[in-house]
Amino acid sequence: VQLQASGGGVVQTGGSLRLSCAASGLAFGNFGMGWFRQASGKERERVSVINNFDGKTYYEDSVAGRFAISSDVAKNTVYLEMNGPKPEDTAVYYCAAGTFSTFGSSWHLRPEYWGQGTQVTVSS
Repeated sequence: VQLQASGGGVVQTGGSLRLSCAASGLAFGNFGMGWFRQASGKERERVSVINNFDGKTYYEDSVAGRFAISSDVAKNTVYLEMNGPKPEDTAVYYCAAGTFSTFGSSWHLRPEYWGQGTQVTVSS
C-alpha cells in the first residue's frame, strides 16, 4: 500500500492551495480517507475525513468552512482544498487511509496507512 501526498508549498494568507493524495494497493472505496497535520513542536492532529462508503465529509472546527475534502474513487485520490489559509495552518500535512466510525456527533478515523508528509507554509 502506498499513499503519495503532494501539493504542499508556500501560500499567502487568503490564498488557496490543493493537496492531493494518490493511493495504490488498497480497495480505495472501502476506506475512510483523512488529512492530519503536525505543526512544529505540536502533536499530530486530525483535519478532515471523508467516508468513501457514502461520501460524507467531516471537519475539525478550526478548518470548517475554509477547507474542503473530496475523493475521486476512479482515480484513487483524495484532495484537500485549502481556501483562505491562515498562518496557524502552517504544518506538515499527512494523508491517511483507515477505518471510519461515528458515534453520535463524534467521528473517528483509525489510520491503517499513512502517506509521507507535505509541508504547507502560510505566510502573512
